[in-house]
Amino acid sequence: MPEKLKYCVYVLFSHADEKLYIGYTENLQQRLTAHFHGQSPATAPRRPFALPYCEYHLAKRAAMRREIYFKSSSGKRTLKLMCKDSLKELCSE
Repeated sequence: MPEKLKYCVYVLFSHADEKLYIGYTENLQQRLTAHFHGQSPATAPRRPFALPYCEYHLAKRAAMRREIYFKSSSGKRTLKLMCKDSLKELCSE
């Protein structure tokens, strides 16, 4: 991955409630560690997680817009279609 692709929009799948959590970050590894270890109040009760999707952007603003879109009802539909096979696998585990 080129260094310029700095901003990541990511999707977590909660095995606890089979729902998605959408966020963005400049450091995906650090952010995932926080989620997986219960250090994020928004996601701690919903552990464990899997990461079915992430995408990188050059600009912070673009990543923020994409996160907002994925959190909208049409964005959630798009995301579920994009991740259909992965989510199907995760739900059957």
